[in-house]
Amino acid sequence: MNLLKFFCVALVVVITGCANLDKTASAPDTTDPSRTVRVDQPAIGVSPHVAIIPTGPLRPITAAQAQSGAVTLQLPPADLWERIRRGFAMPDLQGDLVRDREQWYATRPDYIQRMTERSSKYLFHIVEELEVRGMPTELALLPYIESAFNPQAVSSAKAAGMWQFMPATGTYFDLRQNIFRDDRRDVLASTKAALDYLQKLYNMFGDWHLALAAYNWGEGSVGRAIARNQKAGLPTGYTDLNMPAETRLYVPKLQAVKNIVATPQQFNAELPLIENHPYFQSVEIVRDIDVALAAQLADITLDDFRALNPSTNKQVILAAGTPQILLPWDNALVFRRNLEAYSQGQYASWGAWTVPTTMTVAAAAQRVGMTETDLRSVNNIPPRMLIKAGSALIVPRSAKMGDVAGHLADNAYLSLAPEAVTRKAVVKAGRKDTVASIARRYRLNADLVADWNDVKASATFRPGEAVTLFLPVRATTRAATRATARASTRAAAPQAKARATAAPAKRAVRRR
Repeated sequence: MNLLKFFCVALVVVITGCANLDKTASAPDTTDPSRTVRVDQPAIGVSPHVAIIPTGPLRPITAAQAQSGAVTLQLPPADLWERIRRGFAMPDLQGDLVRDREQWYATRPDYIQRMTERSSKYLFHIVEELEVRGMPTELALLPYIESAFNPQAVSSAKAAGMWQFMPATGTYFDLRQNIFRDDRRDVLASTKAALDYLQKLYNMFGDWHLALAAYNWGEGSVGRAIARNQKAGLPTGYTDLNMPAETRLYVPKLQAVKNIVATPQQFNAELPLIENHPYFQSVEIVRDIDVALAAQLADITLDDFRALNPSTNKQVILAAGTPQILLPWDNALVFRRNLEAYSQGQYASWGAWTVPTTMTVAAAAQRVGMTETDLRSVNNIPPRMLIKAGSALIVPRSAKMGDVAGHLADNAYLSLAPEAVTRKAVVKAGRKDTVASIARRYRLNADLVADWNDVKASATFRPGEAVTLFLPVRATTRAATRATARASTRAAAPQAKARATAAPAKRAVRRR
C-alpha cells in the first residue's frame, strides 16, 4: 500500500513537471536564448541529431514509457561546438578531395586556432539564425571557407565580408554600399542575406551540395551544368558536374572543417571553448557618433569595436543609416550608462558635405577649412584627381551642422575624375571682363577662377588687371602655338612687304 502511494505521488510529480516544461517550451526565457527545453523527436527530413521543440500540450506518460526511453529530455549544451554538432543535417561527402583538405587543415593547427578564435564573436548568432530557419548547422562553418571569419576580407574579385558578397549580389540582397558603410561586412545584415541566399539556392536545386556550389559559382552556372548533364543522360549530383577547380574543392573544404569540428581529437585539433550564449547584443543609437567615442564609452578597444561593427567605413557612425551598433554582452550596459552621463559636447566631430561643383582637392579643402593632405587622408582621395559635383566628403562638423540626413547616409558616394596637368598662366583682363567671361573664354569653372584670384564668382576685373589661371597643358600648348604663329606672322609681314616691293625690279632685270 505504501508502495502504491509512493508511485502515485511520483506520477503526480512527473505530470506537474511535464506541465511546467510545456510552459517553458511555449514561453521561453528571452533573456537567455540558450534556456530551451528540447526533445529528441526529429521531424521529417531533419537529422536525428537535431533537437526539436515540441508543439501542443504535453500528455502524461506511463512508467513503462519513461523506462523504455521513448521520450528523452535533452538539456542545451554549454559548449557551442556541441550545439553545432547536434544540428548537422547535410549528407556527408566522401572522397580523396575531402581527405586532402582534412590533411591540409590538420597540418596547420595555428591557422585553425586563429580562425576559430576569430569566429567566437559571431558563431552563436549564426547558429541561432540557422536553427530559427531550420537549416543545417554545417552552414555556420561556411565563413571558415569563405573568409576565415574575417569580416574585413576582400577578394581579388571585390567580394567582401565574412560571407564574401560581390557588389551586385550584395545590392540584390539590400546590402548598402556607400562611402559611410558597406553592409556586406555588417555581421547581422550579411548573415541574414547569406542565409536568405542559401535558402533560395536550396529551393532552386533541392540539394545542399548543389546550393553550395551555386553560392560559389553562381546559380546560372550550376543550372547550365545540370542541363548539360541531363541532355547527355548523365547524373546531376554535385560530384557529377563539370565545374571549375575552385567550386570542385568548395564542398570538400566545408566537409573537412565539419569533420574536424565533429571529432577534433581524430585530427589532433584543439578547438577553443566557445560558450553557448550570445557574445554581443545590439544597442540603439539615435545621434551620429564618432567611432572612437563609441568605443571609449563602451570601454573596449577600437579594434574590438571594429570587429563587431566592421561595416563602418569612416570615423563616424551615422544614426540615420546605422541605427544600431553591436557591443560585447557585458559592455552594452556600460555604453548605455556612459552615454547618458556624457556631457562633453557633441557626440560626432565629423559630418558630411556635398560638393556643389566639380573642383580640385585643394579648392574643396579651402572651402571646409582643412588642409589638402588631411582632406585626402580622411576621404581616401588619391593624387591628381578632381572631385566631381554631387560627391560627399567627410569633413569636420561645425556647430551649425546637424546629424546627416537619411538620404545622404544611405546614398552618399564619392566620384572622382583625373585631374588634367596644368600650368600657371597670367592673362590681362579686357574691358568689362568678369570672372564668368574669362572662365567661358578659357573653358574653365568660374568658381575655380574666383578661388585662384581670391575674388567672388560675380566679380568684375579692371581693364588690364592680371588674372591668374591654371590652364591644362594641352590648352596651354595650343595657346602658345597660336601665340607663336601670330608672332611669326607679325615678324614675317615686313619681309613679305619688302619682297613684294622688290619683285618688279627683279622681274624687270630678268626681262632684260
